[in-house]
Amino acid sequence: MEDKPIDLTPVAGIVSAYVHDYESNLIAILQQTQDEYGYLPKSVMKEITKLTDVPLTRIFGVVTFYSQFTLTPRGKHAIKICNGTACHVRGVDEVKEKVKEHLSVTEGETTADFQFTLETVACIGTCFLAPVMMVDDRYFGKLTTDSVTDIVKEYSN
Repeated sequence: MEDKPIDLTPVAGIVSAYVHDYESNLIAILQQTQDEYGYLPKSVMKEITKLTDVPLTRIFGVVTFYSQFTLTPRGKHAIKICNGTACHVRGVDEVKEKVKEHLSVTEGETTADFQFTLETVACIGTCFLAPVMMVDDRYFGKLTTDSVTDIVKEYSN
């Protein structure tokens, strides 16, 4: 549910870059739109439908199929904690609990101030750094419950 009206002006600019080849470029349009808004609000998806004639059901199907898309507002910073075997063996559960406690969120939630969204991912692909997490595009490894709190504080306002 959207609390306030959303400026739909950027959508037209994004869509216009794909000059009538909307269906084959739908993912790119949605990616750029999500980059603009931080998520894909219902009113924005309806505007994409209006501008492209791609049915809303098709857009919604793509958005809900691919995990890169989100229908809810996300935090300024994405924290992804690896839940792979190497991280699990090396104590990621304690690290994850410390982050959840520090941010007062559970997995998949966004902090009330929209600064952080916490996610658990199957594997980050850096097992040699286990336990590991990412904040935005930056990797942090060999985490401890103490170090993880300091890292999160670096990204706080």
